[in-house]
Parts: sequence; C-alpha cells; structure tokens
Amino acid sequence: RRAAERIKDTARAAAAFGVRTVIGFTGSAIWHLVAMFPPASQAMIDRGYQDFAERWNPILDVFDAEGVRFAHEVHPGEIAYDYWTTHRALEAVGHRSAFGLNFDPSHFVWQDLDPVGFLYDFRERIYHVDCKEARTRLDGRNGRLGSHLAWGDPRRGWDFVSAGHGNVPWEDVFRMLRSIDYQGPVSVEWEDAGMDRLQGAPEALKSLKRYDFEAPSASFDAAFAGGEN
Repeated sequence: RRAAERIKDTARAAAAFGVRTVIGFTGSAIWHLVAMFPPASQAMIDRGYQDFAERWNPILDVFDAEGVRFAHEVHPGEIAYDYWTTHRALEAVGHRSAFGLNFDPSHFVWQDLDPVGFLYDFRERIYHVDCKEARTRLDGRNGRLGSHLAWGDPRRGWDFVSAGHGNVPWEDVFRMLRSIDYQGPVSVEWEDAGMDRLQGAPEALKSLKRYDFEAPSASFDAAFAGGEN
C-alpha cells in the first residue's frame, strides 16, 4: 500500500513539473514461476495478471486524473517481460491509455526477441525509448540466464555494453521509430562493465546520432511526378 501511494504521488509530482510520462516497473507476483516448475497451473498465471490489474488500476486512475502516462519497461522480473506477456499485461488493464511501454531493446537481444517487430506491433503504446545495448556470447557453455555471474564476467552468456558495441540493430530501430511516427524522447541509457562511462556515454550518443536521420522534404522519386523523362 505504501508503494502504491508513492507511485500515485509520482504521477502528481510529474504533473506539477509538467512531465507527461513516468517510466518505471510494475513488479510481478508470478515472475518466480517463469520456469513453470514446480508446476504452475494456468489458474496461477491468470491470478498473477488479475493481481497486477487489481494493484495497478487504482494507480492508473490517478495517472488519468493528472493527465500523466505510465511507461512500463518490458524487462525480465516484471509483469511484461517479452512479446506475449506484454499483450497479456495490456489486456489485464483493459488497454487503457494511461498504461504504455518504455522500449529498451537490450533485454530483447538476450531473449532472442525482435525489437523492430515489437516496435511496429505496439506502435500505439511506445511512450518512451531507451537506447541501451547488449551483446550475447552463447557458445554452448555461457547460458542465457547469466549463471549468477557478475557483469563483465566472460563466462556470462550476455552482457550490457555501450551502444554500438552489441547486437541491437540500431539503424532498423530508428527507421522503424520514424515509420511509426514516434515523437517522444530518445534516451541513452548507458551500462558497460568493461568501459569507462566518461568515454562510453559520449561515444554511445555519437554512434546513435548517425541513425537519427532528418526526414526528407519530398519522396526520393518525386522528380518523376511531373512526367519528365
């Protein structure tokens, strides 16, 4: 109850500062069931999404009242952590407009999800974009779940790295953002256990700006519109 009131107060504070989107996590009553063993029945999973709706609809009522949106980051450990759980979470709260998504492709990479297709399918719900990077090293020994190894350990199956040094298809991401007419913020979220942040963060920004193309003033084939050869 205390945490719920803090989130409601966050919506009120955001409105007071003129901020219209709050980014965060929801938590999940069923994340510990992700392996589905010991056996987790469908009723247990359904109850998890019901619990999410019961906890978050009153919070979202305050967001609606304040004219602020909540952007949930699709992230392991949360109620929506991949493509289908995002569908399920949106359904649980009745697709209300107060609840949308923070797009962070770094968590798509190590789950073998398509970040570009996700952007298109959830284009009406992308309220914020984090440019964060990951790279995989799934070589038959290094596992996808991280093996309880520290960030930067070469035995990990994946790690966060500075944007431009991993497996996110950034050009395709930015082209899709333009295609879906995304108008919100684009934030560089920088994490890399093997690089100094004072070098890595500016380098990441420079790398990503290469893909932030200016919109064309006319289509590339507009010269043919006049019927001239």
